[in-house]
Amino acid sequence: MQLMKPVLKHTLLATALAASGLSLQAQGQEQHPEAVEQLIDRGVTVAGSFEAPDNMTGYVGDMQGRPIAFYLTSDNQHVIVGTMLNAKGKNLTEAKIQELVTGPQNEKAWSQIETADWVRDGDADAPVVVYTFTDPNCPFCHRFRQAAEPWIDAGKVQLRHVMVGILRQDSLPKAATILGSENPRDALQENQQNHGEGGIEVDRNIVSKYAKTVQKNNQLMSSLGLSATPSTYYKDNNGAVQMKQGAPRPGEMEAIMGSAQP
Repeated sequence: MQLMKPVLKHTLLATALAASGLSLQAQGQEQHPEAVEQLIDRGVTVAGSFEAPDNMTGYVGDMQGRPIAFYLTSDNQHVIVGTMLNAKGKNLTEAKIQELVTGPQNEKAWSQIETADWVRDGDADAPVVVYTFTDPNCPFCHRFRQAAEPWIDAGKVQLRHVMVGILRQDSLPKAATILGSENPRDALQENQQNHGEGGIEVDRNIVSKYAKTVQKNNQLMSSLGLSATPSTYYKDNNGAVQMKQGAPRPGEMEAIMGSAQP
């Protein structure tokens, strides 16, 4: 999430934030300065704080599902919302957002998605697991699956599709048909192969039994603050859960798939 305005100027930018100088503070029921409380009253949840340049205190948190960073001035009278850069242009905020906000959110999301109703696409023994929210009518989901095919066919990745129905009136019936079919993997493949002709044919008997399952997936997607398909969760080389909302660019595929293209 890009939080680039305002950027602190000159004197603040000239001061580097040494990693060893960061000091996280537990939040709990802590009373904050009035300037910070003003943001809390507007819906900001504080996740943590740390020492920042020029005797400021940095804060990171969440507002309406989006990460936010702000800095309390040394006199405790003002807060500056946005990303801080040093004189060399290094982003001093991004790492703290990842550590205290985005990282924990993604880890929690992963555990929730694991227990959702999804369709496995690929070898069950494939070492890399990638979760993606898929709408049967989504052209970008279709392209993502095409881009992922070399890794899936090579047995390197299993792509787990959390089927949702949000784009068109028949999205939910198609998603329910896939989830409730005798072989969901084959049904998913049928939808993929016939995507240009409208995808899988809806089975009303299956839809009546599995519509609520798709609705539950829709609710999960919404609760995670996601608004686009595909939205994809994967683990990076360090094992940290990352999230990509929307269609990945070609240059992002290797990171998501966990290896070079086979």
